[in-house]
Amino acid sequence: MVTTTAIPMEVQPRLNPELYPLPAGTPMLIRPADEADVSAICDLVNGFADQNLMLHRTPAQVRHALGDFLVAEEKRRVVGCGYLARLGSELAEIRSLAVAPSHHGKGIGAALLQALEAMARAQGISQLCALTLAPEFFIKHGFRRVDRWAISPKIWGECVYCPKFHACDEIAVLKEISNPPPHG
Repeated sequence: MVTTTAIPMEVQPRLNPELYPLPAGTPMLIRPADEADVSAICDLVNGFADQNLMLHRTPAQVRHALGDFLVAEEKRRVVGCGYLARLGSELAEIRSLAVAPSHHGKGIGAALLQALEAMARAQGISQLCALTLAPEFFIKHGFRRVDRWAISPKIWGECVYCPKFHACDEIAVLKEISNPPPHG
């Protein structure tokens, strides 16, 4: 079962780990990343980046975005991560969503995605996007394929600096998310 006790209280009530069950007895914690996680996040993300599956992240880049990273931890070891990058008042991107190969197929990526979506809702975000080589994963979780230009803040904010910009092989996906009604 995914433990959510380390998620900020404004996000925690919106998480539903039963939607993304992990094998019984798997001690898993999804929590905000901290300084001690920087090296593990870089190792995890850059392992996939070395295979051209995602963008490299430097320790400085991870530190700069640390408040927007979540990690999945098992037995005090980071086995997954993801990052919510705000691109505008209503649009945020899921970045660096990665799970250690030894932990694939256990629901960790889905649990991280759900927690990142809850973070986005708590911030008033109404759209989530991603550029991915695994669109099926995102589609399974409510995203739809869109033209890259549909997420133009992302394209002009970061993609133009990518060496693969003119031959991008990533698929753009987008999800409309609803914000819960105000309590009152």
